[in-house]
Amino acid sequence: METGQADRSLLVRLSGIDRRILFLVIFICVVIPLLAGVRMRVSVTAPVLGLYEAVDGLEPGACVWLAADYGPGSMPELYPMNVALVEHLFEKDIRVISGSLWAPGPPLAQRVFDELAVRYGKTYGEDYVNLGFKEGREAVMISIAEDLRTTFPEDYYGTPLDSIPMLEGIRDLQDLEMIVAVSAGYPGIKEWIMQIATRYEMVIGGGVTAVTGPEMYPYIQSGQLVGLLAGMKGAAEYEQLVKRPGLGIAGMVAQSTVHLMVVFFIIFANIIYFLEKRRAK
Repeated sequence: METGQADRSLLVRLSGIDRRILFLVIFICVVIPLLAGVRMRVSVTAPVLGLYEAVDGLEPGACVWLAADYGPGSMPELYPMNVALVEHLFEKDIRVISGSLWAPGPPLAQRVFDELAVRYGKTYGEDYVNLGFKEGREAVMISIAEDLRTTFPEDYYGTPLDSIPMLEGIRDLQDLEMIVAVSAGYPGIKEWIMQIATRYEMVIGGGVTAVTGPEMYPYIQSGQLVGLLAGMKGAAEYEQLVKRPGLGIAGMVAQSTVHLMVVFFIIFANIIYFLEKRRAK
């Protein structure tokens, strides 16, 4: 076979690569960093640092409300930040009350507690509690700001709140030091700001999906949010600050690897295109 024909045959084969091979390459680029535990440093942004400093400044024994207002569809972005936040709170010996305005939220919040409680030596009912889900959206926010026990008479497991030691002396949100809302949409962190932040002078921070992040930044500038984690990048930044690399950093490595591979495919496809065009002439 002549050289020109061989070159053309190679170009034809390269330009006709089965797309399933490309999918396999992308799959490998995602799985290997996750399984190998590859780490990378990420630049910490001001909104993430603001939330970290607000939590880190709480005194041991303080109590915060952790809103798990998300579901399985947003877990890749929000679950890692939920884990990182609880790790920081537990490490600081801060008590955590979790409540959800999204029905799928309580089991996800409990999954985080179950994962970390043994590691940090925390006890349910003394160091943390899961109050479960309550329908009502903004009305629930206002209600727990006035009377926690009327809104949540019992916890996720059906235990009356008066029987839970860590809730002794806590009557409403104003007895807490901070609200941390991890939210995927409505109702979520924006509604916590609108209904609670100014009216009750509560300190509020939290995390949202990447697509929602830009909408929240004006609230940081106005001082109504002390800090914000946006998407997987926000989770990775917080993990770096608390020195607990987890799903956020692993996800960023996998995501960055895939992005590099996609760029390579684009460049490669353009090279093949121009070589084919040159051969045709």
